[in-house]
Amino acid sequence: MWRLEYPWLLAAAPLFVQGEQYSPWLAWLAVLLLVGAAPFLMGGTLPVLLRAAGAGRVGRAGATLYAANTGGAIAGALLPAFLLIPALGVQGSAWAAAGLNLLAALGACWLDHRRGAVAGLAEQPAATPAAGEWSPGARLAIGLYSVAGAIAMGYEVLWSQMIVPFMSTRAFAFSIVLAVYLAGLAGGAAWYARWESRLGDPWRVFGLLIAGAGLAALVEAALLGRWLVAAQSVAEAAVVDWTASGLAGMSARFAVAAAAVVLAPTLLLGAAFPAVLRIAVPPGRRGQGAGAVLAGNTLGGIAGTALTAFVLLPYLGTVRALALLALAAWRAPAPAAMARALVAALTGAALILAWALPASHLARLLPGAQGGRLLFYEENHGGTVAVVESGQGEQRFHRLYIQGVSNSGDAMPSLRYMRLQALLPLIVHAGEPRSALVIGYGTGITAGALSRYPGLRQRVVAELLPGVLHAAPLFQGAYGAAGDPGLQVRLRDGRRELLASPERYDLITLEPPPPSAAGVVNLYSRDFYALAARRLNMYGIVAQWLPLPTQNLDDTRALVASFIEVFPHATLWTTEFHEMLLVGSLAPLPLDAARIAARYAQPGVREALSEVGVDSPAALPATWVTDRAGLARFAGQTPAVTDDRPAIEYAGWVRPREVTRTLPALMALRGAPPLQGDGVIAAAEIARARAELDVLYRSALAAYQGDRQAWASHAPALARASRDNPYLRWFVGGAGER
Repeated sequence: MWRLEYPWLLAAAPLFVQGEQYSPWLAWLAVLLLVGAAPFLMGGTLPVLLRAAGAGRVGRAGATLYAANTGGAIAGALLPAFLLIPALGVQGSAWAAAGLNLLAALGACWLDHRRGAVAGLAEQPAATPAAGEWSPGARLAIGLYSVAGAIAMGYEVLWSQMIVPFMSTRAFAFSIVLAVYLAGLAGGAAWYARWESRLGDPWRVFGLLIAGAGLAALVEAALLGRWLVAAQSVAEAAVVDWTASGLAGMSARFAVAAAAVVLAPTLLLGAAFPAVLRIAVPPGRRGQGAGAVLAGNTLGGIAGTALTAFVLLPYLGTVRALALLALAAWRAPAPAAMARALVAALTGAALILAWALPASHLARLLPGAQGGRLLFYEENHGGTVAVVESGQGEQRFHRLYIQGVSNSGDAMPSLRYMRLQALLPLIVHAGEPRSALVIGYGTGITAGALSRYPGLRQRVVAELLPGVLHAAPLFQGAYGAAGDPGLQVRLRDGRRELLASPERYDLITLEPPPPSAAGVVNLYSRDFYALAARRLNMYGIVAQWLPLPTQNLDDTRALVASFIEVFPHATLWTTEFHEMLLVGSLAPLPLDAARIAARYAQPGVREALSEVGVDSPAALPATWVTDRAGLARFAGQTPAVTDDRPAIEYAGWVRPREVTRTLPALMALRGAPPLQGDGVIAAAEIARARAELDVLYRSALAAYQGDRQAWASHAPALARASRDNPYLRWFVGGAGER
């Protein structure tokens, strides 16, 4: 079913986005019907298996099946990220999943055929209550387990926030967290199956398990600290020594964090399912009873997810929301037969702990907050956003953290590349640019720099996270973009913006998170560039941020390949030591020297660029690296990144100091900028500006490689060049932001 649905989902994406503009409810209902068909059928498998298991203890049988089912889900969580998608792509993985489903169906048919003769001779089952009859205790148990489902899924939403300071945004990290979560559920169910006969009253057990999970979640939140980072480092080092694999080491690091945050509560929650089966499911109605229990739990989980993500997390924060869920867990198991005093004691301990914890407890565990000052922290369903102040004196700057990972900042290196991200494409534009779209607000520096270009009549920015916009006023150098009435801010992701709106632009410039982050590859794929190209006016430009240290060299080749497969006219520019800029168009991109000089001379443009070390028209072509032919040589035969083959999202772990490999490989492509119009911009001035950048780049590479002698040999020349260059002076004057 998933395999049949997948092509429909791809084809329906534009229709969904457009339909959402007119009737969001109908658009989401269509998605629900399309996506929900396969889960609807899958949801019936466990009740059917429980019924087929035959006579015996329903709690033990249910626990065993639940543990086995969840164990399979662990493999399902890990295989796509670590094996299937890298090897087969998204559609190939869907085919593989369909094949496994078919294999399971054939196995079930074979077993049914084998047992057919025996089943025909079996005695008829004893009479059972009518289908609509449920005992009051069974109805209560199903209702309570529905509440427990809401609480459990609420915990899952909050755990995704608790684990942020100790994780990465790579897809591997999310797969490992999910696998550990499922392992806890499977382990809890297996434990119950082993000890069911000794546990006694299932009501008492159920109440203690749910209340204990609430206390465990809060205790784990309270105990989170820098000790966990040390434990992660020990685990990583041990696994790397054993396997010689950086990816295996980081996976161990993520597993340790996930176990510290979610394992204990999920063990207790996993044992609650067979406990409620014992209460709610009569032996003669296993399938119907288990189906009712699962349906109630799933519906509760849907409600809990929505309530926690859209209400509790934004308004209470993680710590206070955990306390509220612990209180709900205490109120849910209310039958008189339960050990009320012990349940109340567990819940009381949880509430006291929650009261003692500061609301900013998790924020202060962020990596950047350890050596800096936390200025802003917001938890929301879209992600956690924080701003941290670091550095001293003239090197003081603010950094933006999203999901615990540093994304950008307002230090001089960031200020330089983001202003060039906006202004350089406008300056080299072959027409008269009047409109621009920025995908990803970030610090607002790119969006703000657009206001310095006087010819723009329409400036639009698409941003997914409200917290990023709320933090915007804290960043310097954005020219008041946070309060600029001329800047249209649209709260949605960039791809949806291009799908939803028929508007065309003269410039689409992107400043998304790094391409290896989970879910971001669809802003770096060939399919995305094809979509962006359809939203360009004549002579329109797409400008893509190309970070160098965030992926391995071969993955950078794949990113370049995906860009040049769409744009027949493409160039590469070095905007900062750690960043480059891909500029592409469907029309030729001549570098007209007179036009560049005239556009640079506009007061707002000249001032904005001079502040970041681009102090003359010659300093712009000095950053030119190569044309499309050079990019094609660099990419070679590397396959492009596509929506179906998002290789970079599932690539191996980034090697240490990868910028020392990628930057020289790209700079080796550099040639003379193909300026048209001799004498307007002096070649000697371009050479001087290039020489200054080269000194910085050689010095920085020597520092990365630990070559103190080479670094010292470049220091005098760098000091001389920095006297009139704010960008170079920032490096000479103090430690960098990286």
